[in-house]
Parts: sequence; C-alpha cells; structure tokens
Amino acid sequence: MILDEDDYLAHYGTPRHSGRYPWGSGGDNNLQTSTRSQDWLGYYHDLKGQGLSDTDIARGMGISTTQLRARRSIANAERTAALNAQITRLRAAGNSNVEIGRRLGINESVVRSMTKRFEENKEDVIQSTANMLKEQVGEKNLIDIGSGVENYIGVSPTRLNTAVTVLREKGYQVHDLNIEQVGTGQFTRYKILAAPGTSRTDVFKRRFEVQQINMKSDDYGNNYDGIQPPLVISPNRVAIRYAEDGGKTADGVIHVRPGVSDVSLGNSTYAQVRVSVGPGHYLKGMAVYKDDLPPGVDLVFNTNKSDTGNKFDAMKKIESDDPLNPYGATIRDQVYVRDAEGKKKLTSVMNIVNQEGSWSDWSKEISTQMLSKQSPVLIRSQLNMTLESRQKEFAELSALTNPTVKRKLLETFGDETDSAAVHLDAAGFKRQGWHAILPLDTIPPTQIYAPNFRDGENVVLIRYPHGGTFEIPELTVNNNHKEGRLSLGDHAKDAVGIHHTVAEKLSGADFDGDTVLVIPNNGLKKIRTSPTLEGLKTFDPKATYAPYDGMKTIDGGKWNAAKKEVEYGVDGDGNPIKPKKQMKQTQMGIVSNLITDMTIRQAPMSDVVRAVKHSMVVIDAEKHNLNWKQSALDNNIAQLQEKYQFQYGGTRGASTLISRATAKVMVDERKERRAAKGGSIDKGTGQRVFEPTGRKNKDGSLAQQKSKRLAETDDAHTLSSGTPQERLYADHSNKLKVLANQARLEAVHTPNLKYSPSAKKTYAEEVVSLNDKLDAARRNRPLERQAQIFANAQIHAKRQENPNMDDTTLKKVRSQALNEARIRTGAKRQDIKITKEEWNAIQAGAISDSKLREILNKADLDVVRKHATPQKQRLMTDTRIERAKQMLASGYTQAEVADQMGVSISTLKVGLSGEVSE
Repeated sequence: MILDEDDYLAHYGTPRHSGRYPWGSGGDNNLQTSTRSQDWLGYYHDLKGQGLSDTDIARGMGISTTQLRARRSIANAERTAALNAQITRLRAAGNSNVEIGRRLGINESVVRSMTKRFEENKEDVIQSTANMLKEQVGEKNLIDIGSGVENYIGVSPTRLNTAVTVLREKGYQVHDLNIEQVGTGQFTRYKILAAPGTSRTDVFKRRFEVQQINMKSDDYGNNYDGIQPPLVISPNRVAIRYAEDGGKTADGVIHVRPGVSDVSLGNSTYAQVRVSVGPGHYLKGMAVYKDDLPPGVDLVFNTNKSDTGNKFDAMKKIESDDPLNPYGATIRDQVYVRDAEGKKKLTSVMNIVNQEGSWSDWSKEISTQMLSKQSPVLIRSQLNMTLESRQKEFAELSALTNPTVKRKLLETFGDETDSAAVHLDAAGFKRQGWHAILPLDTIPPTQIYAPNFRDGENVVLIRYPHGGTFEIPELTVNNNHKEGRLSLGDHAKDAVGIHHTVAEKLSGADFDGDTVLVIPNNGLKKIRTSPTLEGLKTFDPKATYAPYDGMKTIDGGKWNAAKKEVEYGVDGDGNPIKPKKQMKQTQMGIVSNLITDMTIRQAPMSDVVRAVKHSMVVIDAEKHNLNWKQSALDNNIAQLQEKYQFQYGGTRGASTLISRATAKVMVDERKERRAAKGGSIDKGTGQRVFEPTGRKNKDGSLAQQKSKRLAETDDAHTLSSGTPQERLYADHSNKLKVLANQARLEAVHTPNLKYSPSAKKTYAEEVVSLNDKLDAARRNRPLERQAQIFANAQIHAKRQENPNMDDTTLKKVRSQALNEARIRTGAKRQDIKITKEEWNAIQAGAISDSKLREILNKADLDVVRKHATPQKQRLMTDTRIERAKQMLASGYTQAEVADQMGVSISTLKVGLSGEVSE
C-alpha cells in the first residue's frame, strides 16, 4: 500500500539514508526521529501550501515538471516504506492500532489498512527472503546465517528461520561449525547455509570461504538490495590535464561539469571519489565542480604525469574482480534514487569514499610530533590545558547519581586517561579543524580561501608526518576570493583552497584527498613558523628518485619501465604475491622518530634537511614507486641514526621520551585478574591488575604480547634524555596516570543501580526504542564473524608459506590480518546514540542494571557524557537558525554568520544540522 497524496502526513519523517536525498521531519511531531529537517516531500508540500504551482516549484529546483512528478512518486514510495517499518516495529512491541496511530500522528484506519496488507503479504515476504538466501548461496556457496544476521539484513529472527526452513525442505544444508578467533585462542560458533549435498566435512575444509550476506532490507523483507555495481563513464567524456598543461599544480583533482546528472556528487560540493572509466580503468581523486570544461568533456583529471599518447596511462588499472567494489577502497556512498517500488537506482558514476563533512569529525588534539617541536612555553600551556580539562571531567563524573552510568564512565575515563598518558597528545587550539586541501590557480601563495575562518585572520597549516616549523605555512584568510567562492562555495564544511606552492611547503602534499590541520594564529602568534629550508626549496622527490626498470618497490613489487607499472609476480608455489602495505608505515615511523629526536636534541639544520628529504621520499614511495632505498643511502640515514639515536641490540632506535613513549615492547602474556581473585581493579590503589596466562609456545617458552614502552613504565622520566621538552611531557604523563587510578578507585566503590518496574511502564516508549537500538548494535556480530573468517584464511596461507614463523611474527601477522579483514567486511562498532527522553528513562531506573551495562558498552559515550554532565552552552534557537540560513543564502560565510550570532562555528553547524535548544 502506497499512500495517496491526499493522505500526506505533514510532519512525517524517517532517519537519514545514504544517497542523494536526505529524509527527515519538520516542525513538531510524535515520531522517534532526531532530525528536524523536512524530507523532500515535506518540502514540496510546504511550497504548495505557499501557493506555488508545480511549474513554479520545478523551475525553482532547476528541473522539469516531468522530473518533479517522478521525484514526487519516488519520495511518496520512500515515505510509505518507512511508515511500514515503523508500524511493524510498534506492532511487534505489542502496541494496538490506536496506540500506533497516536504515536505516529496518523489515523487508526491507515494503520489498520496497512497492517492488513502486512498480514496478506507475510507469505510473500518469507518467500522473498528465501529467494534472497538462495541467490546468496548460489553466488557465495557458503553463507553465515548465525546470530545477528537477522538484524543485519533487516528481518525478524522468526522470518529468517522460516525462510531457512523453506530452503532446508528443498535440500539446502545448515551446518554448525566452531572457528578459532584471531589472537584470542577462543572459538566462535557459526551457523552456515550451504547448497544441497554439501556435507559438514566439505564445509570444514572450506571454512575460510564462508561469506557474509551483503543484501539488506529496509521494509522488513519485502525487498532486498545492497551496494550496486558502479556505473562506467565513456573515456570520450574524460580529458586528462597533464603536467605540461598545468595538471601538476592540481595533481589528483577531478574537475566535474556541473548540472550533468550522471556525474553528480549528490549533496556534496566536493568529495573524494573513485570513477570507473571505460574497460578496466578508474580515476582516484578529489572531485569538485568547474564550469569551463572543454566541449564534450564532463570530467577532467589533473595529473603530474606526462602525456604518453594514451590517456589510460594516467589512470589506475582495475586489479580486483569484485564487481561491486573493484577499487580496493571503502565506498561509503553512491548517488541514487529509489523508484516507485522502492528499488535503488544509481544515477551517477561517482563512488564516494569521503564526502563533504567527513573530515571535520577527525581528532581535535595536537600530536607530540608537532607540539614537541614548538617552544616549551607553548608545550606547557597546552599540556596544562589538557590536564585541567581531564581533572574537571573527573570531578563531574564523580558527582553523577546514576551508579551504573557513573561506574561505566569512570572506568572508561580511567582507561582513556591511561592511554593519554602514553600517547601524550595535547589539547588542541581554539577553532582548529581538519580540512581537505584543494588548489586555486588565482589565489596568492600568501592567502587561503577558508570560509570556516574569519576573513583577514592568520592561520597556520599542519600536515602529518610533520618535519618541523619550516613545514608550517602561515596564510591570511581571504574569503572574498572569486575562484574560491565559485569552486568551493561560501559554506564549505571542511575544505580550504590554497595555491599549489603552499602544498609543496607541506612536505609535498597532493590534492587527491590530503588533509591539513588549520589553526588560527592571531595576536601573539603562539605557533612558531620558519622559512622553508634552503636544501628543500628545489627538492622534488618524484623527479630525484624516480623508479628504474626492475627496481624493487617499497611494497615488495618490481617496477616495469616499459609498462610503467608495478608487477608483483608469483611465489614458489605459483601464488600471486600481494603488496606489502605495512612497509611504508614502518619506514615512515622510523624516519619520523629520527626527525623528532634530532629536533628535540637541537641537531643542525644541515642534518635535519637530510632526514626530511628522506621522509618526503618515503611518504610518496608507495604512491609514486620512488627509489626510497637510494634516498636512504644518499642522505646517509644510518649515520644520522648513529649520531642522534640509541643502540638497541643491533639497530639504532628512538632516543627521546617523545619517540620512545609508544614504541612496542613484548611482555609475558597476561589477562585481567578474575573476579574470584579480587577483580581487574585494585580496590586500594585503582590500578589495573593482570595475571599471567601461563600459556607456552611450542618451544616451551612463555607466550608474549605487545605493549607500549611508556605503558610499562611507572615513571616517565626514566625514558627521557633530559631536554626541557621531555621533562614537561614526563611530568604530564605521571600526573595523568595518578588521575586514571583515582577514577578507577572511585568506580570500583560505586554500587549497582536500583531497577524500577514502574519507571519501565512510564517510559515504555523509550524502553522499546533503547531495545531497538541495542538490537541494531548487535548487527555487527555477523560482520565480525566474517572478518574472523577472512583473517583466519590469510593467516593460514601465510603459515603455509612460512611454516617456521616465530610467535612474535605470528602475532603481528594475526593483528594485521584482522585489521585488514575488519576494513574489508565493514565490521565496526555500531554506537547507540541515547536521546534526551531515553536518558530520562535511564535516570528513572526503567532499564535494569545488566541491560544498561550492555547498552553503555555499545553506546556513544560522548553523548552519554553530554547527558550525564550537561554544560551551559549558547545554542541556536529556531529564530536564530532561520536568521543564520538567510545570512548564508545572502552570501555570508559560516565564520561571518557565527561571529554575527556570537557563537562558535561548531555550534552554528550543530544548529543548522537540526540539534537546537528549546
């Protein structure tokens, strides 16, 4: 049943979906939704209510009336599907039709008619689910149907089990299997669906081939869809701007013709994308709209490569045979619409890796890599700010009244503070933010287009890895720059425009998604900068250390000069050799630590130049296949290590607290002390307590595990070489460790929560909502199981390649395999975001202690902290938000609007996103 337009629900909305058009709700409503923005249909009806005709609305949207009617039909179908889901969930919770209608703000007759359709359609839904499972087995052979799969694909456990029964009656096999977890030695039980005739022995032999279902349903099983195979653009519509034509100054940028639907970026002004071009190639870079493209061309790719006469030489080859994702990168979004039946239909070739707004959520702290190279005065100031902030948070958490929440937050705070004592990151600077960089041809090298900052103020840019103050450009914000406003717009969420020469100062940054930390540096100019070192001004790592034929690359391949590509060949058994992606990170860590130690120990700039040159080669060695080993020889890196670093066994290594703090050390394998022996926290000191596992390796030696050097040290001063910077950091680390123990001591003496049955009835709706969110968070279980299978398969292969692998190397292989597998499967924590109303239910005792502990283990603790320790903030009212929107529409930047409103940029963004004060 699709609602007629006469049944339009003025304030109905659903959570935001991926894709081009956001859904939401407007005005006052009774729905459980966190957004206040109207969905497309609500926007359309608002305009109709103002007396506008379809022709007027279409003209204002820049589309035809035919397209308007099509969008209206699609939006109507989307709204109905979402309403179906809401009604089904509320009925499953035992609510009557009248109660459902009251909660959703619709007539009981609408609920009744839709419910009747659900009942009539039940058999079709079961068959639809059975057909989907059958197709998945046909495609993947063995699929996981164990605990959590029903949550992941979007059906009830009963519906999934019934669909599996339908297939079992047709001969399909279900086998239970225990598969060892990576790194823990424990086993996970899998429930596997296989084709008719597949024995349990067959499944065990092929256990590493078990795959996860990649289809999902947002209408409780009526329809299933997943990631769509990418659309392909014709090479005739793609032009290459080579180095000699100016492409070098915008290396990695994809210019996009605006107004062309099949190259649209959806709601974004810019995005990091992958685009399939013709047979077997793709573009990788930052896409941004540009008006003056050559006739007949819709995409222009900028590259630092020269013209070979074959445009495909400037592109990436598709190496994967995965039809859904041939790029090897995580595709977070595609641009699509849904038809009248709710089916997803791609409308653009853009496969989005990071879209506008993705970068602004990154860490707001300052790493030791940058701060330790500044003055002791600035170091002391930021570290004191960090400690004071944590002390304030500890006091607030200690005053909480909900014991379960208090205990959880204090334990988490203690562990986070311990981690901070090891990693030594400091509080960030006011109004700093991560931004993607894009090139502007006409902006002066001394200026930056940065609409999130104040026009005319000075800002500094930091890129990691960070060599020193000579890699920090200081620029003046010019938000009136014409090209910047045309290219990025007035309201770019997290991008800035700079001259290409500024990127060169940032240790040779590219424009294919590289990011910088932008920090205001007005008044006293606390952050020190210095001119580019003479030895670096003309240094071009790509030209100086270009690959030669047969050269071994940093990831283990060989450069083929004739083909201009890396070849990896096969091993002794004829299996393809895979790139060693970890080598670049290892080498980058080595040279970064060297530069840090040299700077802190006041090495002469002539020596620093050599190390920085090598770091510039290493950072691009994988991307551009540079001869990094020759760079190490030419710059005599071994001599610098001997001069400025300590001897560890047969190699040189980190010599200052800053570089030694997070260095890996091996300790005897241990686990948290059991409750029977007193628990994992010492009730007298608050310290974490461990006990040895006693597990032994095959050779009889005790098994070991990795830790960090500073985590194993009671006094940070023992790792210092005695410089003023190190003394500041050592004092700071020791104070944080004391604070962490105090927090855990408070937690361990906090009693349990008292459950209130009457509160559960009072807050019945919130209890249902919290249970639903917990259910959704459990959906990660099948993804984690799939990651375990992939990781085990990789570990198994590596052990066959190297039967004599030592335990230390095996642990490293296990860790890397599991990390890669989790990225591949998308296994990640699904955080529960607790609303204000749900928080009130928790505070009233409507959730049991055990259930609340599970919710908190899966919750967004930043949100929990905000509820538990509310701060007085100057937020945006509805009136001020409307005023802000008017100013933005008039051409003011976000920084200018925030100043006019007397709020921060972040508060403005929160207000515009729909989270407003009452």
